[in-house]
Amino acid sequence: MPQMSHSLINVENVTKKYQSAEEEVWALRGVSLDVCRGEFLAIMGHSGSGKSTLLSVLGGLIPPSSGVVIIDDLDIYALSAERRADFRREYLGFVFQQFQLIPYLTALENVMLPLVTINWSSRHKREKAGEALQRVGLGRKINRLPHQLSVGEQERVAIARAIVNDPPLILADEPTGSLDTLTGNDIIDLFQKLNADGLTILMVTHNRDNMHHVSRAVFIQDGRVETQEPKAFAAACGLQKSGTGK
Repeated sequence: MPQMSHSLINVENVTKKYQSAEEEVWALRGVSLDVCRGEFLAIMGHSGSGKSTLLSVLGGLIPPSSGVVIIDDLDIYALSAERRADFRREYLGFVFQQFQLIPYLTALENVMLPLVTINWSSRHKREKAGEALQRVGLGRKINRLPHQLSVGEQERVAIARAIVNDPPLILADEPTGSLDTLTGNDIIDLFQKLNADGLTILMVTHNRDNMHHVSRAVFIQDGRVETQEPKAFAAACGLQKSGTGK
């Protein structure tokens, strides 16, 4: 596990409320959380607990109803929409459960997609995408279309796409949710290797077996952070919090 220094993410009293025609639905209720630089954190909870909403808020995709989200000393919801989009491109890599690969693009071309707006040559973009696919073990399958790859290989393409721009932070939403146990374990092993290379990884998962492969697990119920394990972890990496609040 890489050495952790200080907090990369600070979440302070974040709430998220959705208004339907007849009622208010609180997806998050006063969540406070710190994440260390270099940590591999699992966000766990039952369906509807708020874990995916929290990941979307952390990713700058859904603004909270109240509270503050600071990543690498930036208050991301104080940024303009344009600057926040720049922030996502520079800081974050997203891995979704459904992969979201373009079916008519090769693995290499899918991985190149986050680089479209970057002012690099086409050759450099192809080199970066090839390097990312090499890192996830698909260096020999760069020209395969998604349907020519196994489900696990498609997941690896999605992970390569998330890391191609060298972000410091990966957000993964149920990355093993649609995989069999063996393939899921292979993907967790890959995340561990990326974490050992210095990436901070936040992974939403309902699979309790994944607890054994991460630095720490945070449990969410009814939109609240209920427990964090191990409780001494935050203090060990230079943080003051070890529970659900300051």
